[in-house]
Amino acid sequence: MRRRELIAALAAAAWPLKARGQPLRPVIGLLSSASPERFAHLIAAFRDGLRELGYTEGENVNIEYRWANDQLEQLAILAA
Repeated sequence: MRRRELIAALAAAAWPLKARGQPLRPVIGLLSSASPERFAHLIAAFRDGLRELGYTEGENVNIEYRWANDQLEQLAILAA
């Protein structure tokens, strides 16, 4: 492969997906100082509400969960 072809191939691979016409999934972030067990029923209700609006986790929306498990000093690290 010639140098120009290599550079063009690398640039095409690095181009953002949205610019190539592929829609990006929205991401919802959930950061909590608690543990997931305490909020399992609320998370289930939240997912049900999203489903009613046409969103399915992993298909057309991503949800990032970060739980500090009552260790408040971990919140800043998890948020980063």
